[in-house]
Amino acid sequence: MTMSVSARLGAVAAVAAFVALTSSLHAQNFDTVQVRAVPVAGAVHMLQGAGGNIGLVVGDDAVFVVDDQFAPLTPKVLAAIKSVTPQPVRFVLNTHWHFDHTGGNENMGKAGALIFAHENVRRRMSKDQFIEALNRTEPASPRGALPVVTFTDTVSFHLNGDSIVVFHVAPAHTDGDAVVLFTRANVVHTGDLFVSAGFPFVDRSSGGSIHGIIAAAERILAATNAGTRIIPGHGPLADRARLQAYHDMLVVVRDRMRKEIAAKHTIEQVLASAITAEYDASWTTNRERFLRILHQELSAR
Repeated sequence: MTMSVSARLGAVAAVAAFVALTSSLHAQNFDTVQVRAVPVAGAVHMLQGAGGNIGLVVGDDAVFVVDDQFAPLTPKVLAAIKSVTPQPVRFVLNTHWHFDHTGGNENMGKAGALIFAHENVRRRMSKDQFIEALNRTEPASPRGALPVVTFTDTVSFHLNGDSIVVFHVAPAHTDGDAVVLFTRANVVHTGDLFVSAGFPFVDRSSGGSIHGIIAAAERILAATNAGTRIIPGHGPLADRARLQAYHDMLVVVRDRMRKEIAAKHTIEQVLASAITAEYDASWTTNRERFLRILHQELSAR
């Protein structure tokens, strides 16, 4: 079997892109990263730095945090939290297992926080993982970084006059995704089920599926209203209308990809097409990676 010149060049470009991404992740200079707290609603804030967006809720009962980015950023994350409240972090909830959302777990645990997550998060963090789309091997986490309390479906926290409802969704971004609802504040943290400025990352190596991401968006939409503020896994603070647009875009692109595959078009042909033309100005990152993974997933069915 021979490969055309264009196919070989495409494969080389894909490998180079993945290697560059992996190298940049390992070589990132966290010294230059600034972590800042952005008010969302009520006692809820969003912390942005490097990696996944952090959710923060403060009050007389306890400080509750959703995700914790990378380990080297923990001092900056804690400093940003102290700019909002002098109280220590008591609870950390991981939305999924990825390193840019759980990297600070061990440090947070040593500082006194109790870590919660879906049972699949602990399972994956307990063993070496390979993320095929990033060509990245992630070693098993140290014992101190593992979630101490796990759940299978839902778990609720009753803190600071609010009910924080956490629910698991069917495999989507990964097989351990959790959505966090701050009921009284009317705020949702979606983890990487929703990224507000780009195309999603479907981690098939971790059980992810485009159909699951679409179904998760539908479930979140059903649990929100026009006034809900949404903290995405990555990107700026969003609202229900932005999530709806994201959902609708994914449905259209998925269905178009099915037609491309039925027509026996290669991924290189799809990448060169206008399959996402009307969305590219609004969803500006990760187009190629998303389309490659989507083509791979739908071709396998």
